Amino acid sequence: MPPVVRATELEDGVQQQSLLHSRNASMTELPSNRALTQGSPFMQSSAHLPVSNAPYTDNPFATPNPSQSHLGDAAYGQSADHLGSYGAAGGKPAWAGVNAARDKQKAKSKKRTMLFIIIGVVALIVIVVVILALTVFKKKDNNAQASGTSGASNGKPGTNNAAVVIGKSGDSVKMEDGTSFTYKNDHGGIFIVDDTNPYNYDAQAQSWTPPLNETWPFGKQRIFGVNLGGWLVPEPFIVPHLYEKYSDLQPPLNGDEWTLSQAMTADTTGGGLSQMENHYKTFITEQDFAEIAGAGLNWVRLPIPFNAFGTLEGEPFLPDVAWTYVLKAFKWARKYGIRINLDFHTMPGSHNGLNHSGKRGFVAWMNSVMGLANAQRSLDFIRGVTEFISQDEYKNLVPIIGVVNEPQGQDWDTKPVAMHMFYLHVYKMIREITGIGEGKGPYVAIHDHFQTMKDWEGFLSGADRLALDSHMYFTFGGKDTPSIEGFPAAPCGSWGTQFNQSRNNFGFTFGGEWSLGLMIVASMFGTWISSPTQAKNCTIWNDYTTWTPEIKQQLKDFALSHMDAFGDFFFWTWKTTVSKYSPGGTLIGAPLWNYKLGLDNGWMPTDPRDSINHCATKMNVNNDPNSFYRGELLPWQTGGTGAGTLQPTATASIDVWPPPALATISNLPAPQYTATGPPPKLPTPTWAAGVTGDDGWANDADTSPGTVPIANCKYPDPWNPGNSPPNPLCQ
Repeated sequence: MPPVVRATELEDGVQQQSLLHSRNASMTELPSNRALTQGSPFMQSSAHLPVSNAPYTDNPFATPNPSQSHLGDAAYGQSADHLGSYGAAGGKPAWAGVNAARDKQKAKSKKRTMLFIIIGVVALIVIVVVILALTVFKKKDNNAQASGTSGASNGKPGTNNAAVVIGKSGDSVKMEDGTSFTYKNDHGGIFIVDDTNPYNYDAQAQSWTPPLNETWPFGKQRIFGVNLGGWLVPEPFIVPHLYEKYSDLQPPLNGDEWTLSQAMTADTTGGGLSQMENHYKTFITEQDFAEIAGAGLNWVRLPIPFNAFGTLEGEPFLPDVAWTYVLKAFKWARKYGIRINLDFHTMPGSHNGLNHSGKRGFVAWMNSVMGLANAQRSLDFIRGVTEFISQDEYKNLVPIIGVVNEPQGQDWDTKPVAMHMFYLHVYKMIREITGIGEGKGPYVAIHDHFQTMKDWEGFLSGADRLALDSHMYFTFGGKDTPSIEGFPAAPCGSWGTQFNQSRNNFGFTFGGEWSLGLMIVASMFGTWISSPTQAKNCTIWNDYTTWTPEIKQQLKDFALSHMDAFGDFFFWTWKTTVSKYSPGGTLIGAPLWNYKLGLDNGWMPTDPRDSINHCATKMNVNNDPNSFYRGELLPWQTGGTGAGTLQPTATASIDVWPPPALATISNLPAPQYTATGPPPKLPTPTWAAGVTGDDGWANDADTSPGTVPIANCKYPDPWNPGNSPPNPLCQ
């Protein structure tokens, strides 16, 4: 066993790496940023209505009435044995009883203790001698280990050849920029620095969260997560300062990264497009990961942009650099024992036409003339990332991959549905890389397209570790309210039963996004809404300095209800920045979307375990067994017996690629890219050079080439391709 060194001041020592490659519209329509509403560019789906025959009657996207009687009796994140979701009892989560279980085990072994007492005394003497010897060694070696120096390693996670630094609450951590902070974790979490093995899996976010060297028990232990929105995919209400710098431009920014990147590029005196990397460097740092663990959160959902993997000519985004910061996120999450849900948040051509897709406006991914070519390009990105995170060095760290965030604007009416074909195709591609069964690559998360969860029952039945990601918000109901009254218990009646039934009938289901937002605030779109009915209460919910203790407690209840209703969740988002359009021009924007701000100011819980059975304290519990989660997923849903055996009826009409509706446009073949490029292998971290066998590619048998544009072929604009295929065709 290697010597253990207590942390004093620790150096991150992350090295930046240079990656490969180099690389107009006005604000009129106002589509919702996170969920569809009436009047948005795309039709509102039935997801906005309660599930048929569910034990509640409210509309989850409407403003609740002051009375909660309309919510009815519902089961809220409860298991079939009525002990609470994931086996919780008496309002306490099952994992809170770890110490009690250990005490019980000690009691059982009490009689045996006396039998070994003599041996124990002898062993103690030996241990004391060893400790004294190790103390001498540690004093000699402490400076080298704390400074983050490297040594030899066999590259296998969890193995070490030299000292390991174990940090706890109260220790000082030195970051790569030379600044320091004090690690604060009241939940018993530990962080790990192991310079000889940068892929050490021993860190633990909290004492009641499994360390990274253990498999996450999906469906048995709750995910308490938060999104890192606005970091690698900037949005105007999350990082308003980036957009507000250019608020006087004509034409104005479109509230998206496309026009922001164009403005930055033109602003050579202000730093040009390098301003984007400066944002990456400063908005989220190692300290944020440490604070996330200290907040009792054990997962992050990390939205990543497609331009992390390069751009094509004409795309204004900063190419490749975001991948450097994905690698930093991996390193920091590993250090503090946090798991990652890696989400593809933007797609070439835009997958939903909303501002968080990269470019606001037209949908040209899996839609239109360039829909197939853009999908081919995105599949390369997903393939490269899957190969990377399925390596032994990463598979415990990144147990979920979200293949596309909130796709909208594709044809969901023509049967069979082309998006169903995409999901099956990408699932098969991922499992061909990883293999079948628990521990072989990540769970594959698909978004529900804002349809009811019931619509997804039976989809790809038999699939190995398929997850359903659902985003629920009260924000987009089109109502304006100056009061929190009626909201705190609303998530319980709105969503608790739906999530329980989806876990029972589909498989692992989680709330990938939610917030405390009560109404749309204009900064979501990089402008101010002119409608008085929309804007009149913005000041109330943006000026958090005026909120009373009673309001903060109601907001906390609202948060706890969300957490309990979802069971497994990721709050949107961890932090936002100061907006010049906030009250007084000096406050942090969108406070109801800022977990960290709520934590610091008393309207978010300091321990998310307080959410266990919270809904049952707010409303009556329905005894209908169909409303309860049975307490565990089926074996095939978690990579056990039967996993990967797709039911023929589940794939009969959708096991086709490319989808016929995309392969031809106007009765002519659609343009495609060609599979003649190099495999989409991603760079590995420079700080691990020489100490690991990590090469960025998990499956050496996967040798298929990557896709690239056909040389000398004139493709339509991938982002605004029009309605006619090119002549000659690019195939």
